[in-house]
Amino acid sequence: MKRLVIAIAATLGVSGCGTTNNYLAEKQQTVEYYRIFDIKTSANRQTVAKAASSGIGRNVNNAQEATPIPLSDEIPEKAARFKLVNPFEGSKLAALAGGAGSLGFRMTTCEGASWTAKAERRLSGSNSLNLTACLFQYKGGYHLDLYAVFTKQQGGLLQISRDVANSMVGTPEEWTEKTFLDIVRSIRANTGAEIALLEAQPELSGLPWLDSIDSMPQRK
Repeated sequence: MKRLVIAIAATLGVSGCGTTNNYLAEKQQTVEYYRIFDIKTSANRQTVAKAASSGIGRNVNNAQEATPIPLSDEIPEKAARFKLVNPFEGSKLAALAGGAGSLGFRMTTCEGASWTAKAERRLSGSNSLNLTACLFQYKGGYHLDLYAVFTKQQGGLLQISRDVANSMVGTPEEWTEKTFLDIVRSIRANTGAEIALLEAQPELSGLPWLDSIDSMPQRK
């Protein structure tokens, strides 16, 4: 252990004490991602849902999927949107859990969706990636709402091993982005849909979903 501390200090010493202290400080960070895509296609909802299922299955350890029966025969003019809700809102439990540095209790809902999925994947350097996908049909096509959250550990004496693991299998952020894009690319590959990004956090530059899903390197 002493040798490891010396090695870290030697690596970061050139940058000054502030950088070294920041690197050694143990932190836990909760990260949220979301994307909303507009999908223009005449394919029926079963076809689009099957393509989305194929895309999500390329990256996650397990997934729970549902294809709800529509509550109405009429397709809405506007697509619905995913929501983040706190089932304990207004309670003392919610107040305790919602302190600084925490997102509190939050659940993703997909009311009115044609297809939904909840998936999980263990990631290097974090607890796990929890992802929710909602496919909403409307008269112009579909909206695909994707939300992901993960908590990752940073800093401390184990950060070097995390950095090594991330360089080999990818960071949690890279895996999240890859999972999102594989879903969209699978829909495009199987339906020929025109796809546009409507909303994103963090921002996404370029049009990476136009790449072929089959050309992407698959990490195990």
